Amino acid sequence: MPHPEPLSPSYVVARSVFREAAASAGATMRSWTHPEVGPDGEELTVDVAELGPADATDVVVVVSGTHGVEGYCGSALQRHWLSHHAADRPTHVRVALVHAFNPYGFAWVRRVNEDNVDLNRNFVDWTSPDGPPSNPDYAEIAALLVPADWSGAEQERTTAELMTRAMEVGLERFQEIVSGGQYDHPTGIFHGGTGPTWSHRWLREWASGHLAAAERLTIIDLHTGLGPWGHGELISHAAPGDPQYERANARWTGVRSFLAGDSVSAQLSGDWLGVVHELAPGAEATPIAIEYGTVDTIQVLQALRADAWLHAHGDPTGPDAPAVRAQVRAAFADDDPAWIATCWPRFHEVISASLSA
Repeated sequence: MPHPEPLSPSYVVARSVFREAAASAGATMRSWTHPEVGPDGEELTVDVAELGPADATDVVVVVSGTHGVEGYCGSALQRHWLSHHAADRPTHVRVALVHAFNPYGFAWVRRVNEDNVDLNRNFVDWTSPDGPPSNPDYAEIAALLVPADWSGAEQERTTAELMTRAMEVGLERFQEIVSGGQYDHPTGIFHGGTGPTWSHRWLREWASGHLAAAERLTIIDLHTGLGPWGHGELISHAAPGDPQYERANARWTGVRSFLAGDSVSAQLSGDWLGVVHELAPGAEATPIAIEYGTVDTIQVLQALRADAWLHAHGDPTGPDAPAVRAQVRAAFADDDPAWIATCWPRFHEVISASLSA
């Protein structure tokens, strides 16, 4: 069986080859246009390719690009499955491949969306009278994480101070403070927003129609940036003992829970897999995220800091932009063909088990 094709060089190419693979597989295709455009003025869309009966009670959903730049990996895996394995699926199961859940971040090579919002911190209860979760420790380091000046000297100074802070509180707690989600610093990193984003609203609208008939639902959300190179860790948002976690653990090997503290991911606020029961209230849902490792966490953090600085204090279309985008891509989308080839077996294992279940 051939390895997946190399990662696409751009969102435009990724979208085109995904749609071609979907058409060749006989999938029905629908697209939703995003209100913003890409760096070259290109149209941005969420594209959904579907195979199988529209009224199927067994549904498998595969999502790429929740964190925009991470969509380069997810797109390649979706495309390869469509090209080489779509015909192997059970005919009674409906498969929906959501391409570029966050098309803005995908096109602009950012992890966040057009509002500098991390979609996986945006699905909190916005109707709560207490407001979104509080993360006061983030405020103490917000100016260090995203300084107004990104000169070499300032990078060195702020990085050293951040590492000192990490040693003081411990690396695990530092990761939680930085990446768990924050709602008070809109130009910072891992910002959860001030209300439901465009992609958030789109997902709820799409799910209300396309998942209404589902009785057994599997969701596979594809991510990159944490863990050993090419290794796909399976992450559940549910705790051991929760029926969702237990179903996942029975179906796949090596499932981790960020609530149990044994995952490469910190505990998150507002991840969208945590509201699957709202998206498909009539279904027995088994959601899972696959997190593929790339580079070490320091390189990932530095890329996120550079990107946030560029969009908060720099010029996203200026002379600094190409280098920052290249830095972000290197942190989340390894262009070595061996990397995506290493990622594929885990995805194939997960989707195959989902379809046979």
